[in-house]
Amino acid sequence: MSRTTVLVVDDAQFMRSMLRQVLENSGRYEVLAEASTGLEAVELAGRLHPQLVTMDIVMPEMDGIEATRRIVEADPSCRIVMCSSQSQESAVIDSIVAGARDFILKPFTPESVLGTLEAVLRTE
Repeated sequence: MSRTTVLVVDDAQFMRSMLRQVLENSGRYEVLAEASTGLEAVELAGRLHPQLVTMDIVMPEMDGIEATRRIVEADPSCRIVMCSSQSQESAVIDSIVAGARDFILKPFTPESVLGTLEAVLRTE
């Protein structure tokens, strides 16, 4: 069974490390790269073509909502899941409008991350 390729995007190193560990420990995901800014995420997604992106909202240079919009414009098949402590309804709506498929609220559990990603991958 081939693993789903992932780009992990968050400005906090510890959060990227936690997500990488959850994903890789599941055996179902291959983390291709990590990005700490929205701009870096857009560049890496364009170069690496991950199947899935976990995206923070609040980051330097470019926020996750704009980065999501740009990645989805370039590759509509890329599935993006926002992973943020920003739980305001407007942030969730803006994320979905930009092209995100779902939303994981921080702090997260490994089960919530894996459950959400599996559900997103099952939908077309």
